[in-house]
Amino acid sequence: MEIRHLKTFKTIVEIGGYTRAADYLGYAQSTVTSHIQAIEQEIRKPLFYRLGKKMLLTEAGKHLLPYAAEMIELYEKARHIPENDQEPSGNLTIGASESLTVYRLPAILHEFTSQYPQVTVTLKSSTCWQLRDELKQGKIDIAFLLDKERKEDDLQIESLVAEPMVFVFPKGHPSGETAFDDLAFSANETFLYTEHGCSYRDFFEEYLQKQGVITDHTMEFWSVEAIKQCVMCGLGVSLLPLITTRTDISEGKLQGTMVRDALFSTQMAYHKNKWLSPAMTAFLEIVRRQAKEWAQELAEV
Repeated sequence: MEIRHLKTFKTIVEIGGYTRAADYLGYAQSTVTSHIQAIEQEIRKPLFYRLGKKMLLTEAGKHLLPYAAEMIELYEKARHIPENDQEPSGNLTIGASESLTVYRLPAILHEFTSQYPQVTVTLKSSTCWQLRDELKQGKIDIAFLLDKERKEDDLQIESLVAEPMVFVFPKGHPSGETAFDDLAFSANETFLYTEHGCSYRDFFEEYLQKQGVITDHTMEFWSVEAIKQCVMCGLGVSLLPLITTRTDISEGKLQGTMVRDALFSTQMAYHKNKWLSPAMTAFLEIVRRQAKEWAQELAEV
């Protein structure tokens, strides 16, 4: 089983189809076909099946995919072994939720890229459940999750700092200065949600359900910053991490009520079988050091 065959297999899955993969890789379609046939002959099972015009993975293909990604990654790491083992180089792909991309990662990335300019960093933003899948498939090296703590058999997950949640209201809203225990949302209120798959959206919906609030007045956004601007304009209310709203609340642009028993934290995750390259090791060290500063800042709030 050759690395080039595995690369072809992985590309077909990611891009969708033999023809697109051939164009992307610069191969003739017959070459792509022969690569897949070589793998199938070795494992004695088909990798794909057709459903109409769609090319879908068989169970064998689904099982092979994470191993293929891992083997390709190890191959690339081996090709880029630095002459000096103390000098990180190569590539590092990081995934994070939008909130953490904006409010937690910039200082980390600035310190890391300043110290290790030989490392090429790629940053992807996605939901927590998508990031977990991408870690398991080997598409990203490290993920930053804003979620409740949970165990994953395949993942090493470190909780870095607790992340308080806050209900946010436009300036002058009747509930803007109400204590958490005294909050009572009206069914006429418009609720501004983050996207499906966002952990604190689930918490928000469960809270309203427990309060007996049933409403059709909802809007869904893919951007926390867009939600904040809409709340400021009086469009509705929302639930957001304190890190995303602290400045706006202190400046009087928003009003907020801290939520009790919302047990969310910033977490750093990577695959348990992941080879910790010099670049990845250096990055993890910077994250852990800066996370201690986050905890100190939170204690002062």
